[in-house]
Amino acid sequence: MPKKPRSGPDAGVVTAACAGDRQALDHLLTQCLPLVYNIVGRALNGHADVDDVVQETLLRMVRGLPKLRDPSAFRSWLVAITIRQVRDREQIRAADRDRRAHLEDAEAITDPALDFAGLTILRLGLTEQRREVVEATRWLDPDDQELLSLWWLEETGELERADLAGALGLSDRHASVRVQRMKKQMEVSRVVVRALVATPRCVELDETAETWDGTPSALWRKRFARHIRGCGVCQGLDEGLLPMDRLLSGLPLVAVPAHFDVSHLLDAVTTASPSGHGGGHRRAGRRSARIGGKQVVGASAAVAVAVVAALVAPRLTGSSSPTTAVASPSPTPVVSVTPSPTPSATPSKSPTPSPKAKPSPSPSKHTPAAVPAHIVSGAKKGVGVWSFGGVSQALAASGASWYYTWNTQHSGVTTPSSGSFVPMIWGAKSVTDSSLAQARSDGPYLLGFNEPDMAQQSNMTVDQALELWPRLMSAGKILGSPAVAYGGDTAGGWLDRFMSGAKAKGYRVDFITLHWYGGDFRTPQAVQQLKSYLAAVYARYHKPIWLTEYALIDFSQGTRFPTAQQQADFVTASTKALDGLSYVQRYAWFGLGADPAKPSSGLFTNGTTTTAAGRAFQSAD
Repeated sequence: MPKKPRSGPDAGVVTAACAGDRQALDHLLTQCLPLVYNIVGRALNGHADVDDVVQETLLRMVRGLPKLRDPSAFRSWLVAITIRQVRDREQIRAADRDRRAHLEDAEAITDPALDFAGLTILRLGLTEQRREVVEATRWLDPDDQELLSLWWLEETGELERADLAGALGLSDRHASVRVQRMKKQMEVSRVVVRALVATPRCVELDETAETWDGTPSALWRKRFARHIRGCGVCQGLDEGLLPMDRLLSGLPLVAVPAHFDVSHLLDAVTTASPSGHGGGHRRAGRRSARIGGKQVVGASAAVAVAVVAALVAPRLTGSSSPTTAVASPSPTPVVSVTPSPTPSATPSKSPTPSPKAKPSPSPSKHTPAAVPAHIVSGAKKGVGVWSFGGVSQALAASGASWYYTWNTQHSGVTTPSSGSFVPMIWGAKSVTDSSLAQARSDGPYLLGFNEPDMAQQSNMTVDQALELWPRLMSAGKILGSPAVAYGGDTAGGWLDRFMSGAKAKGYRVDFITLHWYGGDFRTPQAVQQLKSYLAAVYARYHKPIWLTEYALIDFSQGTRFPTAQQQADFVTASTKALDGLSYVQRYAWFGLGADPAKPSSGLFTNGTTTTAAGRAFQSAD
């Protein structure tokens, strides 16, 4: 089925970025980062240099923006820059290898088990033939890997054939010939992959592989393919191979790592050249800047600094690089209260969720305060949003880099230029063609059912959720599990039974979605309980985690809130802890809105007035 290619960034945004508009530039970088990351990642097969090449590509993009004559050609121009950077990197490495001793070369080789193809398989839970396709990419020569990275994005609708041809400096016809040749090499590689994992394996193939070091390469692909063509045992392994086009249909892009935040890039660039003009970049030429844990050093980065600094004046700090946490026992689960929309057949009529009514204990004092001058934004930090007066202004001022509304729409909420919206299929009645179509148009992610284990929420049986799950998979998004209210770490619990059923049926679940509410208002204890719960869930499923609702609310006897200061202290400590857990990809505070007359966990009482928790959230990094 022909795919409808996505259009490039709005020409008005590109024009504004060329003129030096900070918000437009930030939006442009955020929008194009997934495309650049996927091209570089697949072309370099996940080498450790991927982040560095992506960073250099983005720097060169910003540097060249003032010279871009046709804003409508931005995407093709960006793809060409990306491919040029990939080639430059390969030339530099080739020259460097000639100068190094063999021992130094051996130390620089990336472990094949950690490459991009392997990560793709692990993260996306691919079916067998899709696994073979991804494994086969390892066997291509560098030119074909580069071409595959572009063709893959053409298949997903991210690029057009003109973009692909322009990036390679070819005519459309010549590009088509190159693509067909690459696809033939991929088919050969798929058969090689099958032959090497066949049980029992051909004895003569084992003899051929005696001197092979186990690292896929174009040379060994040719040797194995030569054997397979003339071997009676190995012949016929190509039977039943589906066309790659069909296998890649609906396969989502690999997510950009959480540590790779464009705000880090802009922050590092402006820090490296504080003057922003004149000769400052010469002094910065010997400096290095750390971006998401990676280091950008050298003349090429220094050359870009002056131009970027002229376009980017304000400083924006991002999240710190994650570290690995140690699993610890699970806490006693607590039950959450979630906005409960009434789903309808058409998204346009779906109401925006609002928090359920809660008993009102003695109000704690909320001291309004002006929005602080310095707001920190991090790639993980998000918030649950429902409509209230000034909601869009509050969202923009919150520092959240993403948000959701328990719906596939965000009616009445304007997405800030530095943020993104993530759709959710709330429950069984939300699984409609129109809702799924809406979800397809909203970024790479999709959240699954909301608290199906709660009668007051989507209230679904495991069998019902599994029956509907293929419809959510058909949206072609990076898909989160149903978000259970509690017991995500419990053997035989709702989530455990769902994940077991999905595995048995070959269904895809890309990450685990959880909710957590703490009834212990002592900050150290609450943070430890949250971390223990997340660690236990990760130990059970070994998948990335999104914590899409969390706060301090005690539901054990009615509904009880901590003091404003206790909630704020927990925001500060918990966000720091979550940023330090490598398997937690994103988290969302519950929630953006707050009633000034009642205690709550909300962040803003209107568009400009923050609660104590809101001020802590703004400053959290």
